[in-house]
Amino acid sequence: MTQWHTDLSAPPALGKDALRVVPLGGLGEVGRNMTVFEINGQLLVIDCGVLFPEETQPGVDLILPDINYIIDRLDDVVAVVLTHGHEDHIGAVPYLLKRRPDIPVIGSQLTLALIEAKLQEHRIKPYTMAVREGQVERLGEFEVEFVAVNHSIPDALAVFLRTRAGTVLHTGDFKMDQLPLDGRITDLRHFARLGEEGVDLFLTDSTNAEVPGFTPTEKHIGPVLADVIGRAPKRVVVASFSSHVHRVQQVLDAAAEHGRKVVFMGRSMVRNMTIAEKLGYLEVPPNTLVDQKRIDDHADSQLVIMCTGSQGEPMAALSRMANGDHKVQLTEGDTVILASSLIPGNENSVFRIINGLMRLGANVVHKSNAKVHVSGHAAAGELLYCYNIIEPEYVMPVHGEVRHLIANGKLAEETGVPTDHVLLAENGTVVDMTAGQVRITGQVECGDVYVDGSSVGTITDADLKDRLVLAEEGFISVITVVNRDTGKVVSGPDVHARGVAEDDEVFEDIKPRITAALEDAINHSGKNHTTQQLQQVVRRTIGSWVSRKLRRKPMIVPVVIEA
Repeated sequence: MTQWHTDLSAPPALGKDALRVVPLGGLGEVGRNMTVFEINGQLLVIDCGVLFPEETQPGVDLILPDINYIIDRLDDVVAVVLTHGHEDHIGAVPYLLKRRPDIPVIGSQLTLALIEAKLQEHRIKPYTMAVREGQVERLGEFEVEFVAVNHSIPDALAVFLRTRAGTVLHTGDFKMDQLPLDGRITDLRHFARLGEEGVDLFLTDSTNAEVPGFTPTEKHIGPVLADVIGRAPKRVVVASFSSHVHRVQQVLDAAAEHGRKVVFMGRSMVRNMTIAEKLGYLEVPPNTLVDQKRIDDHADSQLVIMCTGSQGEPMAALSRMANGDHKVQLTEGDTVILASSLIPGNENSVFRIINGLMRLGANVVHKSNAKVHVSGHAAAGELLYCYNIIEPEYVMPVHGEVRHLIANGKLAEETGVPTDHVLLAENGTVVDMTAGQVRITGQVECGDVYVDGSSVGTITDADLKDRLVLAEEGFISVITVVNRDTGKVVSGPDVHARGVAEDDEVFEDIKPRITAALEDAINHSGKNHTTQQLQQVVRRTIGSWVSRKLRRKPMIVPVVIEA
């Protein structure tokens, strides 16, 4: 198996007619997908998504790709091409366009409608161009051809690039559902034609590379949802991604079959489904939709509530229902369906929601106890099919954690791709192609960019470490007044703690030691100690005591005031 490349240096200058590929997100993680392609001074960006924070990143709203690599070259970007409309592929577009609003944004009709609605909230009016499968566009140095692929959102596209250096096929997210709800399958004939032309570098979705066989068809979900909704005695709440049009379609059909009304809840759910219906991607059965303001006009047994929050997001509708602070108060006999898979890292949040719902008496149906979700990503069997159809020269697995990328690389090798032609990369790895020959040539700096409220990129990993210390170990402040002339502590030390001990009286034992340490520092170690050095004396004295006595390592903020 190809070895992972580590300790890479900065890449060399890019030669004439050579293509450089730099992933800035989506490798080693499930989210914030973004890849930059460069040739002869021009840049093309494919996808620009967000990553959702984990519990170890308190206070963070979103994590963006690190665009420092191209920040000084935004004028060289010929376009941003979007493969589909999921947040992990389009969510960071507003933050990129704030830097340069006139970058052309290219994608399918539904994808552009979703990103335009998002950009409107940021007061950005983009320059967009809608494309369809089979369409070919010249974007500067790049000739771009679009291929229909099937995913858990309509209108997804793979992207084929023709350049002077060679060709690249980027699948985006895809699967090979042979019975999709909208009848739009992954176009394997198109893939085969591109394979015959020659695919020098194949960037392919790795999310389900560890899963054997084939991803089940979406049509298997409809009857299960209809059965659960038909047997439910009271209200049914279905939680899903706000962009999962196919799942919402199945819920609408199942509700209509059993004479129930459907209420959309959650701002993004209402917005996205309004767009999907307007563009013809969502067919709403007559007299099925009800405005959430009219929810009390219908009996519980007549309602299906379609909402967000399937990943345990704290502010989403389902989380608030589980916590009892939503206008929909769940009671015994209600049914909740989690119609989505778990994004890695969200497990604890989702299980917390499930426990909260069950504590309220709700019957919770999820992927583990009923077939209410299928993945939107190709499993190992489908990936093998693609490798054999396309026969790429080089493969670079994308979109997935490290284990997914490695599994995908092994599949490529099994189909005959030479080991040294399988490129295992991470965010920031630089891959260069010259005359169809591909190799890893270096690494660029690529970190995490945190969105925290209105701030973007100002929160650092050190700040997050401080937040975790505050959350897990607590906080101690120590205020002391000293007189350098007398060498005495004239007031304090006053110790105040939060989250460290039940009572501040526990610190009475350490106060004399703090006083002695300060007076010793002033009187016997010279009078040249700065205030900051005296504060360090306080921090060391109480820190070692708390660690030994209370077995804790809290954040300590010492304040020394000179009288």
